[in-house]
Amino acid sequence: MDRTGGRRALASPMAVWGVTRLVLLLFVLKVFVFPGADVTSDVSVIYQGWYDILRHGTFPLDDVTWQYPPAAALAILAPGLLPFLDYPSAFFVLVFLADLVVLCLLLHTGPRPGRTMRGAWVWVAGVPLLGPTVYARYDLMVTAVAVAALLAGARHPRLTGALAGFGAMVKVWPALLLVGASPRGGTHWRRAWVSAAVTAGAVGALFAVAMPGAFAFLTFQRNRGTEVESLGALVLHIARHAGWHGEVLLNYGSIEFLGPHVKAVSTAALLLTALAFGWLLLWRLSAVRFRPHTLADAAFTAVLMFTVTSRVISPQYMVWLVGLAAVCLCFRAGRMTVPAVLVLSATAVTVLEFPVGFSHIVVSDWYGVTLLFVRNGLLLAATVTAARQLWRSTAAGDPPAAESAGRLTPRADRSGSRASVR
Repeated sequence: MDRTGGRRALASPMAVWGVTRLVLLLFVLKVFVFPGADVTSDVSVIYQGWYDILRHGTFPLDDVTWQYPPAAALAILAPGLLPFLDYPSAFFVLVFLADLVVLCLLLHTGPRPGRTMRGAWVWVAGVPLLGPTVYARYDLMVTAVAVAALLAGARHPRLTGALAGFGAMVKVWPALLLVGASPRGGTHWRRAWVSAAVTAGAVGALFAVAMPGAFAFLTFQRNRGTEVESLGALVLHIARHAGWHGEVLLNYGSIEFLGPHVKAVSTAALLLTALAFGWLLLWRLSAVRFRPHTLADAAFTAVLMFTVTSRVISPQYMVWLVGLAAVCLCFRAGRMTVPAVLVLSATAVTVLEFPVGFSHIVVSDWYGVTLLFVRNGLLLAATVTAARQLWRSTAAGDPPAAESAGRLTPRADRSGSRASVR
């Protein structure tokens, strides 16, 4: 790529990113009013309330809505770094900067050999599809850590592990980032696992000693029910039309179903999560081909599985999947194009159900139920497709002809991986 072409390739996504993010900022700052419920109240009321407690050296133990690992306190406290702004404005600015960091990481890796700019475009287009909700939650900050971890890849295994371990202490799901770390990398990937364990252990221990109640969130999470936007909730939405007399109430920080048979639905979701874990274990035992993009593909598949089977699918979870899809599509040889498109489609539908149409979800009318069927159906299709592609590219049958023809010796393959993974 010549210098002029390279500049043009970088300028286009940066320009679109700038315009779309300006619009998001105008929405969360309420210069413009986005249709539906006010998504910024979580920041101005809940997060700011936690901030007032956390800055005095303790976790909000009397608030069951605090359901996050201890390092989440850092995200809530971070707006204090900008004392010249009020809390909500400072929070939105920090999320905006995290968004910019992800864009820069993707733009940096896109022009390299074996990479493409598709990943940057997935991020540029995918984030605004979620509407202002994406800037009114701290999930984008966590996604930035996860993207950095995956892009560090095989060149910096200790950094990858440290970022994954730290991310897990902020919001648990980044613990899945190393599921595709190749055991055939010898000490190379063992360093990543050790680094992740040491980082998570050190961060957890530091908070446990410094701030009481660091792990109270485990009890709060255990007592959660079935949230109205989850896959399992579709059963209860349909049951309401068949005469089921349960309730929809604010419970443990989200709108959940309460009443007969809800516990059975929640238990079924946990069983599905266990089955997903079993499939991932079977895949790891069966996988024989690990390529530079396998780490990202496996992380994307794992997070899809645990999102779809969760008792809760909050709208902001979609930014996790958009970020991981963007990393997958950075690799020219990646196999996750179709699941990534399905995730982007599900993200576009998500903004229609929250915040725009959330009242329809709460009352389970047919418009709301249809939106959920479409959104969750797209996520389920993405999960199945991603799992199939991951299995076929690493574990099942013979390797693709192009890969087989160019297969290197184990020593050369490991060297090549180090040279191509940035």
